[in-house]
Parts: sequence; C-alpha cells; structure tokens
Amino acid sequence: MNGIFDFKQYVTIIKSTGKKARNLREFRDALAVVSEASIFHHTYQYLLKGHILEYTNDYSQWAGAGLEESALAEQLSNIDPYDFDNIETLRKELLRVVDDYLVGFPEPRDAMPGDEFFFNETITLVFQAGVRVRNLAEFLMAIKYVDASSLYYHFFDARRRFEGKSNDFSQWFDEELGKKDLAEKLRFIDPFMHSLEGIRERIAAEVEEAVRQDMESAGAAT
Repeated sequence: MNGIFDFKQYVTIIKSTGKKARNLREFRDALAVVSEASIFHHTYQYLLKGHILEYTNDYSQWAGAGLEESALAEQLSNIDPYDFDNIETLRKELLRVVDDYLVGFPEPRDAMPGDEFFFNETITLVFQAGVRVRNLAEFLMAIKYVDASSLYYHFFDARRRFEGKSNDFSQWFDEELGKKDLAEKLRFIDPFMHSLEGIRERIAAEVEEAVRQDMESAGAAT
C-alpha cells in the first residue's frame, strides 16, 4: 500500500427480484430460492441504509415491524452474516430459524397491504473517493468528513474480505503505520452496536487519542 490509504466509495443500485411475501410461509419459500445477491443485500448491506440498533437485517426488521413477530425478529437479528463462510450457509441458517418458528406458530399472520416483504438485490460499484492520507493526523481529518459509503466499505464490507476479523483501517494502522494497539481497538468495535455515524465517532475518538499520545511523546523527547 506504499504507506498511503486511499479511501474508496461504495454505490449500490437496487433492483427488484419480482418476489414478495405477505406472510412467513411465503417469505420462507421465497428465501429458499432468491439469488445470493438478494440475501447479500438484505443482510450484509443492511447498515448501509442507515437503520439503527434495534434490528441487524431487513428480514428481522420486517418480522418485527411488518408481522409484529418480535420473538422471530430477535432470533433473525441475532444472526451475524460475518459468521458464515458463504451466503448459502447463511441462507440455511435463516431458513432454519424460520422453520423452527413455524413449528410453534404454524398459522402466521399476513402483513397489512403495503407491508409485504419485497425481495430486492443490488448492483454494487466501488470507486476511488479522491481522498488519500499518509498519517494519523490526515486520517483523523478524513474520517470525520468522508462519505458514509466510504466508512461502510472500509469497515463493514471489508469484514467479508478478512473473514469477520478485521477491516481496512485496522490493516493500514497495523501494517503501514505500526499502530498495532490502535488496529486492535478498531477490530474490537462491535459493528452491530452502532449506527454508521456511531462507528465514525468511535473511530475518530480512538484515532484522536492516538494522535494526542504521539504528540505528547514527541514533546517529551525534545
């Protein structure tokens, strides 16, 4: 990476799959056959939509708000997509939770007209954001103002590339700046406990503290 961090932006174009569900049984049947791109959109990309805290994917959001099945919503919300090696194993876990729920509640209610679940998928484009930084101080300024999609790409989407164990920021801090402690602090931030802007604030606070410590160390050395 030659010591430079290049921020990228993340753009999604949503398209309909043509499938929708009025109740949990219809949802289950559609979930079993929709494209992996659709499941990716409704799970991994959920936080890109700006939802906050109560739910962690579109499926749990619909179960809770559209069907008023709070127990199911909680079970679906507890599924972390980054725990799975691929989308097919994630699909199987989602189906297992729904199937188990249907055993206890075999006659699920219908959603109100207009509250059906619409299965969508996305076309994703990644491109350079035009923001390049060389040190922590420059990174601190950038992280406060880059587009939220940049934050999503480097912190959330990167977890797929690092199998849920890291993110682009931590990798740069560790490998290029030698800031292993800072890298670990970011790795331990729970992505499902904060909104995107909450994540931005946490990252900025950790980096600001690291910059302060560097300045104090430099001052003590003179």
